[in-house]
Amino acid sequence: MDLSPITLEGQFVKLVPLTLEHRDALVNAASDGKLWELWFTSVPNEERVDDYLNMAFEQQSLGRAIPFAVIDKHTDEVIGSTRFCNIDSKNRRLEIGYTWYAKRFQRTGVNTDCKKLLLSYAFEILNVIAVEFRTHWHNQASRNAIARLGAKQDGVLRNHQIMADGCVRDTVVFSIIDGEWPMVKRSLEFKLAC
Repeated sequence: MDLSPITLEGQFVKLVPLTLEHRDALVNAASDGKLWELWFTSVPNEERVDDYLNMAFEQQSLGRAIPFAVIDKHTDEVIGSTRFCNIDSKNRRLEIGYTWYAKRFQRTGVNTDCKKLLLSYAFEILNVIAVEFRTHWHNQASRNAIARLGAKQDGVLRNHQIMADGCVRDTVVFSIIDGEWPMVKRSLEFKLAC
């Protein structure tokens, strides 16, 4: 797999390679809704943004991630972040994760556009056989959004992770496989056209 940084452009958003220059803009975007206060997410605030960026860049250097800043095409403003992560080149699998958007862009066409760009690149350029999505058991909004994309729930990893506050997370795992991609793509295109 060619894991070079890339820019992807859709109807509403541009996904650009995440850099240190995006630091303050990420904090600003996360401030719209104080997203870091959602106890079941890992959205960075001013105190945690450097660790968030360093982890993304470390995983990228290991060939395990391609992190993006999500840019609103109409204002050229950073409105969130997402990434390809847990990349397994040998088995042609990856996860789309660490996705979050400023509150005013949630429940708009942004997530559909973003996921169509990422899934198209994953299946059609990187030639993966499966794309995974993971979320906290208690993040019902995320679970619903993932299911609306056309992903199917694979299962729940119980006591999967110890969170920063010491709580133990159950992780819900979803996936889309290569044979499902043509129909999922058609559905996403239809949603974006409405």
